[in-house]
Amino acid sequence: MATAALRAHAAAHSIRKVEAFFKSYSTAVKETPAIADFTFGNPHEMPLPGVVNALKTHAEPKSVDWFAYKTNEVDACEFLADALSTELGLPFEAGDIALTKGAFGAIKMCFTMLLEPGDECIVPLPGWFCYGPMLAAAGAKEVQVPLDPISFDLDLQAIADAITPRTKIVVVNSPHNPTGRIYSRSDLQQLADLLEEKSAEIGRRIWILSDEPYRRIRFDGIGFTTPAVVYPHTLIDYSFGKILLAPGLRIGYLAISPTLPASEREELRELRFAVQMADGWNVPDAPLIYAIPDLNAVSIDMAALARRRERMLGALGQWGYKMTKPEGTFYLWGRAPGGDSAAFAEYLQQSGVYVMPGTVFDRPTDFRLCLTATDEMIENSLPAFQLAAEQFPD
Repeated sequence: MATAALRAHAAAHSIRKVEAFFKSYSTAVKETPAIADFTFGNPHEMPLPGVVNALKTHAEPKSVDWFAYKTNEVDACEFLADALSTELGLPFEAGDIALTKGAFGAIKMCFTMLLEPGDECIVPLPGWFCYGPMLAAAGAKEVQVPLDPISFDLDLQAIADAITPRTKIVVVNSPHNPTGRIYSRSDLQQLADLLEEKSAEIGRRIWILSDEPYRRIRFDGIGFTTPAVVYPHTLIDYSFGKILLAPGLRIGYLAISPTLPASEREELRELRFAVQMADGWNVPDAPLIYAIPDLNAVSIDMAALARRRERMLGALGQWGYKMTKPEGTFYLWGRAPGGDSAAFAEYLQQSGVYVMPGTVFDRPTDFRLCLTATDEMIENSLPAFQLAAEQFPD
C-alpha cells in the first residue's frame, strides 16, 4: 500500500513532464551555463524601481499590528474593486474580492469552492501545465480540449463534445499562455451561449474560471474582454507577478463576477474566509497587501517587450521558423524546426540557449520562448537559432 494519498500520486503523475524538464534543465545549466535563458517568465534584470520602493515603504511598520494576521483587508479590497470596475467595466464591490497568494492561490480557491471529487474541468491544449496537478490534488479530473490548431481560438465544437454530466468548470486563459492569443467578446459570447445551453442540458451549472494573470500585457492596442461580461457564472483569477515581472511576490486575487445572481454571489462571499483558511491561510503577506495601490501603478516596460517580440519574430522568420505573433503575454510560440521540440531544445542547449520544449505542454512539435530575456541575451542567442534551423530542416 502506498504511503502517500492517491491524489498526491495523481498530482505527481500529472506534473511529471514538467518536473522531468526542470530537472534536466537544472542539470544542463550547470554543465553549459546559459547565455540566453528563455524558459520561464523570470526577470533577467534588476527589479522595477516602483516595486522596490513599494516594498521598502510598506515593510516599515506604522503600527503595532502591522504584521498581525491578515484576511481580506477592507481597504485593499475596496481599492481593487474600484480598479477592476474601471478596467473591466463591471460594478465590482469589495466583497467580491478575495486576496490570495498569487494566481496559484486564486485558482486553488476556485477549485476548493466549486469542485467535488470526480468533477471534471475543461482546460485548453496547449495550456498552462499546472492545472492538471492542482485538479488532481482536488480529486477532480482534467479534461484537455485542443484549441484551433491554426488560430488557437476556442474550439467550441470540441468543448461541446467534451462536456459531460460531470463537467463543472471550463478554464478560459486570455491572454493565452503559451500562444499569446486574446479572445474577442464575440468568441466569449459564443462560449457563454454554449455553456448556458449545456448547463441546462446536463442539469447543473457549468462555471468559467477566467485565468487572467497576463491581462495587462497586451500589444498593438488590442483590447481585453473578461468572460464575466457575458457569462455571470465566472470567477476571475489574477496575479501581480506578471505585470511586475516579479513572480516571487505571491500576491493576487480571486474575483466573483458582480453579475452573478445575488443569492449565489452572497454564498461565495460567505465562503471566502473559510476556504482561504482551509487552503493554508491563502492570504498574501501583510506588506504586500498594504502595497497593492502602489504595485497596481507599476508595469513591465511594454515598449521594450514589444521591441523584443519584433526582433525575435523577424530573425526567426527569416530562417524559416513558423511562429505565432502573440497579441499578449511575454511568450513566443512556434513550431520547432524538424518538428521535434525535445531534440531542438537539446541542440540549443549545447550553445547555452535554453527554450521550453512543447513536450511540457503536450505539444511535442512546438516550443515556447520567453521575452523577459534581455536584449543582449536575444542577440547572443540568434546564431544558435540560425544553426538549429539548418540542423533540423523541415
